[in-house]
Amino acid sequence: MGSSSLFALGASDVAAAKSLKFGYILSQDSQLGGGAKVFAAEVARRTAGRYVVEDYPNAMLGDEVAMMKDVQLGATDLAFITGAPLAAVVPEAGVFNIPFLFHNITDARAFFDSPSGETYLRKFDKSGMVALAWGENGMRHLTNSKRPIKTPDDLRGLKLRLPQSEVMAAGFKALGADVQLLPFKQVYSALKSERVDGEENPIATIAASRFGEVQTNLTLSAHVYDPAIILMSRDAFDAMSEEDKASFQEAAVLAGRASRVIASQAEETGVAALKAQGMVVTELTDRAAFSAKLSAMVPYFEERFGHDVIAMIRDYRASSSARVAPDVRP
Repeated sequence: MGSSSLFALGASDVAAAKSLKFGYILSQDSQLGGGAKVFAAEVARRTAGRYVVEDYPNAMLGDEVAMMKDVQLGATDLAFITGAPLAAVVPEAGVFNIPFLFHNITDARAFFDSPSGETYLRKFDKSGMVALAWGENGMRHLTNSKRPIKTPDDLRGLKLRLPQSEVMAAGFKALGADVQLLPFKQVYSALKSERVDGEENPIATIAASRFGEVQTNLTLSAHVYDPAIILMSRDAFDAMSEEDKASFQEAAVLAGRASRVIASQAEETGVAALKAQGMVVTELTDRAAFSAKLSAMVPYFEERFGHDVIAMIRDYRASSSARVAPDVRP
């Protein structure tokens, strides 16, 4: 059972409190875990301890697709889900899995904070879940145990584990990788046994999951910006007062910001730590070569998401005036 955020509540307060399960796939030391801690503390504070958020890290409640299903059914109250599997519930969200879509992390964050980002949050309204706020998993980077990755040719034949994302899989197949789709919980053992050669994740995840123990090369590719989202069961949300609903949404916004801070800190300090651990670190300098190799996939991506949607996201800059995302093709 997960650890409860009970704080300094008295015994009678704890007995009267409503407990809610909050699941995520990473450790408590990760960007998701840090966000979850802030969320639990803020919920307890804002509701005077009437709600207790119980922490279930490390995929204790299942992989992300399974957790989303349980949130839809009301079997799990809350989940902090990374960007890759969101398309299983809202197909339009798969657009964020297109490799090299965002120019940089500043532009990506600005997009999700904009009216366009809010538009995508609201797309979860028909899913049986409430999207409380965006958080962050981080910029995804490549690791492997074979060779440094500097050009698309270096990916050829590399057995690369990817999350459950058809779009990301299609992109890396076009780049020449031998794509292996595995749940996150299986990644460390698959790398250690050499069932796969490599994987890709944010620095915070690579560090928290100890992938440096079983990988020798890190390429700072920043190929996908991976948001995260705090989802809540529609039944659980609708059962609350309007005041408590607002408290949960405000707590989720703060949790999302905390996940960004942790992801940023890992980018700043985690690379040096992984290098000190023995990993060979390579800066990806020729992003254009990878984008060019992906050009063959443009018709596939545009058929799924629409040319205008992709162009709007790709061209978004932090200095852009607020623009709402156009409707995505069915």
